[in-house]
Amino acid sequence: MKAIGFVSAALAVVVAAPATAQQDDPGFNGIYVGAAGGYDVQPNDVGSGVLFDRNLDGQYGDVVRTGSGANAFSPGFCNGQARSQLSPGAGGGCRNDKDDWAYYGRVGADAQRGRLVVGVVGEFGTTNITDGVTAFSSTPASYVFNRGIDWEAGIRGRAGYTPNDTTLFYGAFGPGYAKIDRAFGSTNTTNSFTGTGKRNQFGFQGGGGLEQRIGRHLSFGLEYLYHQYRDDDYVVRAGGPAGTPFTNAANGGNASGTDFIRTDDKFRWHSVRGTLAFRF
Repeated sequence: MKAIGFVSAALAVVVAAPATAQQDDPGFNGIYVGAAGGYDVQPNDVGSGVLFDRNLDGQYGDVVRTGSGANAFSPGFCNGQARSQLSPGAGGGCRNDKDDWAYYGRVGADAQRGRLVVGVVGEFGTTNITDGVTAFSSTPASYVFNRGIDWEAGIRGRAGYTPNDTTLFYGAFGPGYAKIDRAFGSTNTTNSFTGTGKRNQFGFQGGGGLEQRIGRHLSFGLEYLYHQYRDDDYVVRAGGPAGTPFTNAANGGNASGTDFIRTDDKFRWHSVRGTLAFRF
């Protein structure tokens, strides 16, 4: 509902803008600076979970077993943050991934030739979304992976069409670069947990929008943008006392511990936002 309200307000500004320009109107040419802000929504990662490497051979998909040989993670997984250490079907299950607001600064340049406009725009900012996945063991205990964005930068080429020199319809695509904040937590207090892996990742951004100039220098817009980053190198190692399911070398494990990774190796989200630019 927040996103719908934001879109409605931005669209009202665009519709209310003047549709015609003065004879000396510069069109969509030159350099501009501005800002973008809106609401970010993540796709529902149904079926996401956690994979294990018990013997530390770099191959994931092993079953962590108790001393009796049973699957220690038989309660299963959920795509979100655990409400308690109980299984997904008990104790309230998991909270949904957190959708939230995002804020960016931008600088760009356009060149108009006839009714066609081409340009480039660079952005830097952050989003407050959080993406989680939880594994549940029969102890009972919960093991939660979380990730968010500390900052994101992107540069996109854009191309569009203006029917009247003041309204622009455009598409945009380009590379992104983000610092991904990762965290791991567990209600298991017996074992130790250490996370490692790169935090900065390359990805891509793509979308499109509508921009409306008001006078010679000011423009407002409404934009959709899709973000995607490959995030498959964050590993958590469970160590600690010998003989626990994570350190039991007697039934196929490794005394040094067990490595965890999350199955959903792409961090992706959708942005719906308003834009504001000052054109020189």
